[in-house]
Amino acid sequence: MAENDPLSGALSGVDNAESVGHLTHTVEPASNIIGSVLEVFYDRGYIDGFEFVEDGKSGKFEVELTGAINRCGAVKPRYSAGANDFEKWEKRFLPARDYGALVVTTSHGVMSHYEARDQGIGGQVIAYVY
Repeated sequence: MAENDPLSGALSGVDNAESVGHLTHTVEPASNIIGSVLEVFYDRGYIDGFEFVEDGKSGKFEVELTGAINRCGAVKPRYSAGANDFEKWEKRFLPARDYGALVVTTSHGVMSHYEARDQGIGGQVIAYVY
């Protein structure tokens, strides 16, 4: 049976695997948006890496966990945020200022809110991690 929200399912699985201490987790089905969010997690140091594995269907991601994630999840509905509005969303989804990261989809791709703020662009908040 297909999920209604693959991103939410993927992040929930990663969060559950981290909380019980697993070193790896398989995310399926794979999608471009899930891959982009995992790339932001990797860039921010929350995961050791991930690899796409072709399985003849949609594929899957093998994620190497570090134990650095306290909580992560998808943001529903996807809120629009201007370049100067990220502090409001930090207060809502993150436990403290400059602790954790929001994942934002912009016209320049998927990135953390720190990168979007530095570039002066806004977008939609799709996930968080801390």
